[in-house]
Amino acid sequence: MTPQFLRTKSIDKLLSDAEAPEHRLRKTLGPWSLTALGIGAIIGAGIFVLTGTAAAGESLEVHSLLKAPLLSVLLHGEHAIGTAGRPGAGPAIALSFFLVAIACGLAGLCYAELASMIPIAGSAYTYTYATLGELVAWIIGWDLILEYAVSNMAVAVGYSAYFDSLLHNFGISLPARLSEPMLNSSLHFTGSYFNLPGFLVVMILTVILVVGIRESAGANNFMVGVKIAAIMIFVIWASGHVHPSNWSPFMPNGFQGVLTGGAIVFFTYIGFDSVSTAAEECRNPQKDVPFGIIASLIVCTILYCTVAIVLTGIQNWQALRNAAPVANALAAIGLRGVERWVTIGALTGMLSSLLVFQLGQARVWFAMSRDGLLPRAFSKVHKRFRTPHVSTWTAGLFVAIPAGIFNIGTLADLSNIGTLFAFMLVSLGVLVLRRTQPERHRAFRVPWVPLIPFASVACCLVLMASLPVETWLRFLIWLVIGLTIYFTYSRHHSEFAREESRNAGQSGR
Repeated sequence: MTPQFLRTKSIDKLLSDAEAPEHRLRKTLGPWSLTALGIGAIIGAGIFVLTGTAAAGESLEVHSLLKAPLLSVLLHGEHAIGTAGRPGAGPAIALSFFLVAIACGLAGLCYAELASMIPIAGSAYTYTYATLGELVAWIIGWDLILEYAVSNMAVAVGYSAYFDSLLHNFGISLPARLSEPMLNSSLHFTGSYFNLPGFLVVMILTVILVVGIRESAGANNFMVGVKIAAIMIFVIWASGHVHPSNWSPFMPNGFQGVLTGGAIVFFTYIGFDSVSTAAEECRNPQKDVPFGIIASLIVCTILYCTVAIVLTGIQNWQALRNAAPVANALAAIGLRGVERWVTIGALTGMLSSLLVFQLGQARVWFAMSRDGLLPRAFSKVHKRFRTPHVSTWTAGLFVAIPAGIFNIGTLADLSNIGTLFAFMLVSLGVLVLRRTQPERHRAFRVPWVPLIPFASVACCLVLMASLPVETWLRFLIWLVIGLTIYFTYSRHHSEFAREESRNAGQSGR
């Protein structure tokens, strides 16, 4: 008999559970709403920040092995410690964005196939439950909670700073003691009482998510429209100030610079997986979810590449190494009005990213609870709104309170390693189902299997190895905590445990 932690959940059972009246979510989303969710998650403030950083490069000072990339430590040992520069891509940053889009597209294709077969809330968690077993599903679900939460904590803190900056343009200043985190990245007191804007923005979005998926999607559609409008205003107005000489040389640091720039901007693309978390609320998920994943990646690639080309055309790439490269470049050419639009676009980008990631996190809590791996309360559905209101409120407080207390930006790499881990397992899941259930209908099929799934896994492993050793240690600590919860609670309350208990009771009679 297969041990419980290795047992997989039948896809047919997953689909029937989703239709149970007490857990059924409202199905209102179409292909364009899903595409907007993907764009909302992928494009945040990073398009206005990391584009310049990746073009100009960055100087890294590594004083301990914990700060060094894992791959460097494995290859060079103690020699990984030191000061090392990361050469920028220069004007070729647009090429970096394109190459990264291909790498993310590999994982996106794998997500699309599984989403067309298993259109259930929970994303990678649900897919691994159907392919790799209960224990791996728990690990990836616990990992996704970390990914969404840490990412949104960092975004909420950043939103507070941007919001305060925007108010300064109107002569309004928020009191520092109510607009900054209580503890800095070194866990020293800042003198602030609480980051109230960071807390409030998460809770306001939580209310919208509780009220309904249609309302949430409508709010996201509006914010995505504002964000794209801000990007287009930048592109149209700034393109008149482009000097082609700034594009020469196109690859000042060779192809190594292009690859380094790609490593820096890779994490601007993560978030398309949140499209699949809303699969259970789609009218036609088998077709619309793959469409939303692939379309959002295509649209975002076009926007990223366009911004990169214009930005490196209006200012020399070496001058873009600063905290606000787009805003500073616009100020340098006298486009102050466009600079304000960029600030509004950055704020709106953060809002839409927060909304979509909070939606995704709540759906993971909901799916894990429905399977018994988390307390049943998290899978309750609101009688009127048909949303998982308990898990949504819980996810909101889980992010909002730490965002008011901590400056969690230094832990943002935890979101990156968690995302890459999820991408890798989803890619492996495609291979498993192709072998175990080749006859099952697939509305979308990954081409060139097993080449594309293996290429996706390889890309994820290389990028994970480029993260610092301390990120790996924090990730392992989180997994140890999760495994402790699994073996002390979840495995005793999961559907398989209840099934074994019922069978034992019947045999005892």
